[in-house]
Amino acid sequence: QVQLVESGGGLVQAGGSLRLSCAASGRTFSRYDMAWFRQAPGKEREFVAAISWIGNTYYADSVKGRFTISRDNAKNTVDLQMNSLKPEDTADYYCAARWGTIAAATSNENEYDYWGQGTQVTVSS
Repeated sequence: QVQLVESGGGLVQAGGSLRLSCAASGRTFSRYDMAWFRQAPGKEREFVAAISWIGNTYYADSVKGRFTISRDNAKNTVDLQMNSLKPEDTADYYCAARWGTIAAATSNENEYDYWGQGTQVTVSS
């Protein structure tokens, strides 16, 4: 199994920044597409950002220009730097992984096989 553990969530005021990290197990991290999803109370889980195994990135329109996804293959981690946070960013954030393909990383949650337990992010106004 591939185990994913998120960290870095917490409380922050609107306009502030937060950095989430996802630590992955295994020796094949560099061949996985990685992504972040989030789910707010009463809403469906939605795509946030993804980075393919070759480093291509993809962002939801709602976070483009504010969030940055990155990976460190030497440390088996993927990070999500969140700047200019808004109250609507409040949600549980989940890290996800799938074996990388020749195609770009997908925003479809059904394509990801491994999930972390999530970390809460609360943005106050």
